[in-house]
Amino acid sequence: MRVAMYHNNRDVRLEEVEVPAIGSGELLLHIFASSICGSDTMEWYRIKRAPLVLGHEIAGRVAGVGQGVTGFSKGDRVAATHHVPCFECRYCKSGHETVCDTLLSGTHFDPGGFCEYVRLPAINVERGTWTLPDEVSYEAATFVEPLACVLRGQRFAGIRSGAGVLILGSGIAGLLHVKLALANKAGLVVATDLSHERLALAKKFGAHHTLAADSDVAQEFRKLHNGHGADVVIVCAAAEAVLQQSFRAVGRGGVILLFAPAPAGTVVPLNINDVFWRRDVTVTTSYAASPSDCAEALELIRSKQVLVEDMITHRFGLAETGKGFQLVAEGGASLKVIIKPQE
Repeated sequence: MRVAMYHNNRDVRLEEVEVPAIGSGELLLHIFASSICGSDTMEWYRIKRAPLVLGHEIAGRVAGVGQGVTGFSKGDRVAATHHVPCFECRYCKSGHETVCDTLLSGTHFDPGGFCEYVRLPAINVERGTWTLPDEVSYEAATFVEPLACVLRGQRFAGIRSGAGVLILGSGIAGLLHVKLALANKAGLVVATDLSHERLALAKKFGAHHTLAADSDVAQEFRKLHNGHGADVVIVCAAAEAVLQQSFRAVGRGGVILLFAPAPAGTVVPLNINDVFWRRDVTVTTSYAASPSDCAEALELIRSKQVLVEDMITHRFGLAETGKGFQLVAEGGASLKVIIKPQE
């Protein structure tokens, strides 16, 4: 079968490998859509394991069913998540499934989503695979995992009805945060970016206001929020300057959600008294998504409470995966890039 082998963001090669054999409890999935996540292009993180086949936001049709599998049949349309928790450790039992050792160890697809067929290990079949409703397309289903990550983050941040929400960075994650914050009935949703095109998209997708990221974001937000800082600040572009903006913009009693990973080695100077003392500010993080988050995200997509297909800007066949990687890495003209391995 054909795979898109990642060497670096400018070198993704079409290669041939054997179709993976499946064992007991496993599924062979014929991939019809696989989207490029921004994390796929974090070269400082990915290149350590290159060459490899990336891709974890996938949907397709079951092509083979291992012995003992129940609940799935050949021909079923499914979406799957690439790593799942054990459900038994202290982290899982306290609601922190995404820092479970089993999840962090990487029960990943074989070989990865940018190929024609992928083997789903038994643990993923059991805990991280969902049959697609008829009204959810393969392309829409690739949003299950990224939307689930956003959903988990907003739950940790405690967005409530009427909240003033500031989203720093309007890439795909930031724009999904815009859409979900609106679905969660936030009272004010403001998005920032350096790109005029991304700001226009934020407005298109429902943001009440947008601000240039190089403006005095904290001051401008307060003008829009009756003089108050943000109830929730969601950091979707973790450069040092953006992190400093979050500290200035958050209001008393507010929450800062550090959603985007920062480049390796990022260190941010912080005046503890200015940011926290007498302000009741909470800083929290969110990584990945649990299986229940994914199931909830699929329902949000099915019910059209969060529309996703209007975020797709590019579609490529497998042979052009490299073009997709360059677009996402450059962060300019693309928003969501879908790879269609059957083309």
